[in-house]
Amino acid sequence: MSAAIRVEGLAKEFKGGTRAVDGITLEVEQGSIFGFLGPNGAGKTTTINILCTLLKPTEGRAFVAGYDCMKEPASVRKSIGLVFQDTTLDKDLTAYENLVFHAYLYSVKKSEIRERVEDALGFVGLYERRDEVVKNYSGGMKRRLEVARGLIHRPQVLFLDEPTLGLDPQSRAGLWDFITRLPERHGVTVFMTTHYMDEAEVCDRIAIIDAGRIIAQGSPSELKKTVGGDIIRLVTTDNELATWKLKESFSLDAIEQDGRLNITTPGGDKLIPDMIRSLEDVVVSVSLERPSINDVFLKLTGKAIRDAGASRRDDIPAGLRSARRRKDSRR
Repeated sequence: MSAAIRVEGLAKEFKGGTRAVDGITLEVEQGSIFGFLGPNGAGKTTTINILCTLLKPTEGRAFVAGYDCMKEPASVRKSIGLVFQDTTLDKDLTAYENLVFHAYLYSVKKSEIRERVEDALGFVGLYERRDEVVKNYSGGMKRRLEVARGLIHRPQVLFLDEPTLGLDPQSRAGLWDFITRLPERHGVTVFMTTHYMDEAEVCDRIAIIDAGRIIAQGSPSELKKTVGGDIIRLVTTDNELATWKLKESFSLDAIEQDGRLNITTPGGDKLIPDMIRSLEDVVVSVSLERPSINDVFLKLTGKAIRDAGASRRDDIPAGLRSARRRKDSRR
C-alpha cells in the first residue's frame, strides 16, 4: 500500500535557535488512522503546519497525497482537510451555511453541494440541527461540524490537531465514534495529534515525538511490547526506601510517577507476593496492569506523557472503548 504521507529528515528551527522539529522521518499508509503522540510543546502542531503548507521547513522534505509540500503547495491544499485546535467556524452562520460556504471555497460543483452537505451533516449526527446557528452549539457539536466541514471537498488526507482538546468525556467518545469510521466510510487517511493515551490506542499506527524528535513508531501493540512485561504500581509510605529494597532484593528499577512507583517485569503476578513480603512495612497498595502507551513513553523518557488533566486509562469513556473494539474487529 502506498504512503499517503511521507516525511524525510524534516526540521524546523525558529528565530532564536529553537528547534521545534528535529529531523523526523515517517510514513503514513493510505486509509489508516495515524496518531502523532507527544506532550505539549513536543513539535506536533509545527509538524502538522508544515504538512499543511502553513509553515516552511528549515530542512528535509514532506509529501502529502503524492505532492511535494514545498514545491506543490496548492495541490497539497486541495487534497487535505484540516481541523485546527481552536474553532474556526463562523458562529453567526448555521451549520448548513458553514458547510455550503466551505464547499464554494473549494470549488465543489454546485450540483453536488447539497448532497455533500446533507451527507456530511447526517454522518456526524447534526442533520436535524442543520438550521441552527453555530454559536448555540456545544463544544462537541462544533468539533463534529468541523470534521464534517473538512470532508466536504472529499480530501485524501484529513488532519486533526488535538481534535478533542477541552471536550468532556462523552463528547470525546462521540467524536471518536465518527473519526474511527472515516477511513471506511470516506476513504480518507486520518493524521491526528494528541496527548491523550486512550485516543492513541485507537490508531492503526503511532509515532511518539518528544522535544522535536520521534523516539518510537509502530502499532499500539508493537509499542507496548517494548515495555518488556507487566506494570506493577506501588503506593508506599517511603518511596525512597522501597526503591532501594526493590533494587537490592529483586534487581528491579522503579520509576516514580504521580507519587507511585512503577516497576516493569515479566510475570508480575508471580512476583507480587514476594514483593509485598519484602516491603510489608511501607506498602499501602499494589496493582498489576498491562502496559499502556503512557508506559512506553515513561520507559523511553523517564517521564509521563500526559498532562495532569489528561485522562487515565481507567477513565476511558465507554464510547471510546467501543471504537477501539470496532477497530480491532476490522483487522
